[in-house]
Amino acid sequence: MKGLEKFNFKNKRVLLRCDFDVPLSNGVILDDFRIKKSLPTISYLIGKGAKIILIGHLGRPEGKVIESLRLSPIAERLSELLGRPVIKSENCLGTQVEKMVDSLDSREILLLENLRFNKGEQENDDSFARSLAKLGDIYINDAFANSHRAHASIVGLPKYLDSGAGLLFTKEIESLSKVKDNPKRPLIVIIGGAKVETKAKLIDKIAEKADFVLIGGLIKEEACRNNVKFKYPEKIVEPVNDTGKKDIGLETIALFKEKISSAKTVFWNGPLGQTEKEEFCFGTEEIVKAIIKSKAFSVAGGGETVEFLNNAGLIHKFSHVSTGGGAMMSFLSGEKLPGIKALE
Repeated sequence: MKGLEKFNFKNKRVLLRCDFDVPLSNGVILDDFRIKKSLPTISYLIGKGAKIILIGHLGRPEGKVIESLRLSPIAERLSELLGRPVIKSENCLGTQVEKMVDSLDSREILLLENLRFNKGEQENDDSFARSLAKLGDIYINDAFANSHRAHASIVGLPKYLDSGAGLLFTKEIESLSKVKDNPKRPLIVIIGGAKVETKAKLIDKIAEKADFVLIGGLIKEEACRNNVKFKYPEKIVEPVNDTGKKDIGLETIALFKEKISSAKTVFWNGPLGQTEKEEFCFGTEEIVKAIIKSKAFSVAGGGETVEFLNNAGLIHKFSHVSTGGGAMMSFLSGEKLPGIKALE
């Protein structure tokens, strides 16, 4: 898999796949974490004199044009963050788009409309991928969070263009590999939230390397209810006095803190209480403080986890906060992501 340093980008049309799937309300971006994560690669390409064509998706329009899912707010926010204009097309393909691409100068940025307005994106349609590929000379994937999906812009484009990984993509793989393959020990893993049926595989895989896996009240309850048996039960540390699974109690906080205090590597996915309500944030807050205090190499990820850290203003205190939810879990579970395979 080639990194950015392997390319000569000067005056080349670069199709850059980013993850712009951010939460919106009435056209207002509620959380620009993923947009900000795309900036280092975009800035690198600007510095190298590329003609930058950004591609991505928003929501689930299922191949139809949904006005509320246009990428105009993304273009506006990118312009603000980069301090330069980001032109936006009304479509992702077509004569008008081709003219806009042809008129691009070095260091100019064009954002194509939501790829999922075309059903060829999610269907990984070959003709859609070929049509997109004609717009560029080089393809760079910086959308790790979407790379567990075999969509046209993830696995189709590398078939037709010289391809590589962006700075964020590379950092995601490096940081998550430090947890998955060769962690500094003790490795403490914290799995909260719900959906034990989707997290059991991750817990089993990561427990192979982990010293302890600390699980939240909902995971514990669902595992009992659904008769889920973990592969390494001796490594699982359960809540001892959860308060109706809405938060973890003081005894559990003390137990979890004791495990975290000796950690050299910590991975955290999923809040440990109903953190959407302030009165149930205490347990998760205490565990986050313990992770930061431990000075361990710390990785966190997943939508609710990122939202919690964002709201608490603590994202910068972690060694790496992943943009991926499903992609991160699949990667740590030992699956080969289609997006990684395509670049290799």
